[in-house]
Amino acid sequence: WTPTDARAWKIESVDKDPCFVLFRDSDYKPPVRSPRNIAILDESLTVGDFVLDVKLQSTKQMYDHLDLCLFFGYEAPDRFYYVHLGKRADPHAHSIFLVNRKPRVSIAKERTDGTPWDQGWHHVRVRRETQSGLIEVFWDDMEKPVMRAQDRTFLSGRVGLGSFDDTGRFDDIR
Repeated sequence: WTPTDARAWKIESVDKDPCFVLFRDSDYKPPVRSPRNIAILDESLTVGDFVLDVKLQSTKQMYDHLDLCLFFGYEAPDRFYYVHLGKRADPHAHSIFLVNRKPRVSIAKERTDGTPWDQGWHHVRVRRETQSGLIEVFWDDMEKPVMRAQDRTFLSGRVGLGSFDDTGRFDDIR
């Protein structure tokens, strides 16, 4: 993993299971308005069509804009997609975003009213089909997506984990 700020990330044992932890806010300043806390998977792994499964847990006290994020199609610090799993949906939260040399833009065509965060672990899946441009995001229920978009701006790239400005744990990344 390559974090934007290595001092904000660590490996921690939770119930005797090692997980990747974003434990403090990053000092990273992105080139355009977008998340600051990012760890991108090794640059030797670039994907087009994929299914990303992650167990995640927020470690921040609950508030309306609580979030964790998953990144994909990552080409550069100013060119990527990300899923913002925000507690409450608004124009800048709980959506699928495109960052393409300018501040983030929501591209979700369908989404729920927000992510039902609590202190527990949750299974999240991002599914991407490049030919059609389909992007689907699932939260705990792997049958019904909580977000859906269609976009073909980036047809391949790297995947990653993080948050706009909160902390959390990531485990069982597949």
